[in-house]
Amino acid sequence: MKFKVKEHYEAVVIELKGNVMGGPETQEFHDLIKKLLSEGKKNIVVDLGGVKFMNSTGLGMLIGAFTSVKNAGGRFVLANATEKIESLLVITKLITIFENYDSVEKAIESLKK
Repeated sequence: MKFKVKEHYEAVVIELKGNVMGGPETQEFHDLIKKLLSEGKKNIVVDLGGVKFMNSTGLGMLIGAFTSVKNAGGRFVLANATEKIESLLVITKLITIFENYDSVEKAIESLKK
């Protein structure tokens, strides 16, 4: 898994690519979330458009980040989930926890409300 961070006025967009399956990248992702929160950046969009596969560890990474952001008074939303990832969210019932948008633009727009 690789990730890229882009900052917008309303949100920070974290673009994930590849397979989200744990490993050292998971700690890097959590460290990034902590750093953003410590800088007062509490609106986070995770772009899943480039994710090919995600296992339970990857889901756990997203849940951990969601919880950290929510506890800090922020919002953590998903964007561009592929059909495969969206079905994983439905099967695990996480679709009821995460806000999921068709595009990064729609996700950022939702954070303005």
